[in-house]
Amino acid sequence: MKVILVRHGQAEDKTRPDSARQLTDFGQQQATQTAEYISTHYQPDYFVVSPYKRAQQTLAALQSCAPDVPSQIQDNLTPSDDARQALIDIGDIESECLVVVCHMSIVAHIAGLLTGDYPEPFSLAEARVFEMDFVMTGMATETDRFVPDQPY
Repeated sequence: MKVILVRHGQAEDKTRPDSARQLTDFGQQQATQTAEYISTHYQPDYFVVSPYKRAQQTLAALQSCAPDVPSQIQDNLTPSDDARQALIDIGDIESECLVVVCHMSIVAHIAGLLTGDYPEPFSLAEARVFEMDFVMTGMATETDRFVPDQPY
């Protein structure tokens, strides 16, 4: 199975509550670039997303490329949540190519748990692909990485 972890695109400044922050126009472009890369190279069959607005907007770009793929909001994928519990919940999802859209730092910690490596930061709207027989700590191998345009 494949798990594709995606960090949301560039978000607006913290002028509103963190959960309500939206993507900037540049963040929308990043999300579109990542969505096009994923849909060109992979066939996602399930989407999971944080309840925060910017992650859901990033997912919307993926859904425009794959409108028939089911999705669900997973409440424990916010920046301050526990990566171990989030990974347990991800592991309960039946999927051959699961895309998870969330935030720093939880996305880096989930990636680190999957591979058994130290967490490595994700760029904005970065996607990393992990292959494994089943979702479990230390059982995955990173096989691909895509980083869209970044702000200067």
